[in-house]
Amino acid sequence: MRDGVRCWVAVGGGVAVAPVLGSRATDTLAWVGPPRVEAGAVLPLGEPSGPPAAVDVVRPARPGPLRLHPGPRAEWFGEPDDAVRRTCATRWVVADADRVGVRLRGEPLTRLGPYRDAELPSEGMVLGAVQVPPDGQPVVFLADHPPTGGYPVVGVVDAADLARCAQLRPGDPVALRPA
Repeated sequence: MRDGVRCWVAVGGGVAVAPVLGSRATDTLAWVGPPRVEAGAVLPLGEPSGPPAAVDVVRPARPGPLRLHPGPRAEWFGEPDDAVRRTCATRWVVADADRVGVRLRGEPLTRLGPYRDAELPSEGMVLGAVQVPPDGQPVVFLADHPPTGGYPVVGVVDAADLARCAQLRPGDPVALRPA
């Protein structure tokens, strides 16, 4: 691939593995579902039900910085708008990435005031949430993110930018801007 890390392959009849909880995908956090596809795997194919259907071509993602909305715990890092601006002013690089999320590396985000040593009970997480663990290195949650998390969320990446975010490779620079 010239750009990104993910592509799609369509197979007439689909991949014929037994569904688990209604899905043929592997949940890599809970390890629920069929075994994940690895090098050398042979996949059983289903019977095609007719000629291939027309396919809509995936369009390139919108170029430019990822837009960041204030998150529900932005105040842990300052006034919400200031926290987003400071997060966007930091130079980030992808440290690691998978379907769960993209871990960023840069100048750590620090909790301020009464939140410096505070604990946060687990709360719901959304697609695009930018969660900040104690080391201050943010994680942008992607499609296989956990349903809950216990670290503060400084912001949420705009939904229109998530496809591009999911294509980031380790070492790629990441620019953010306030939404």
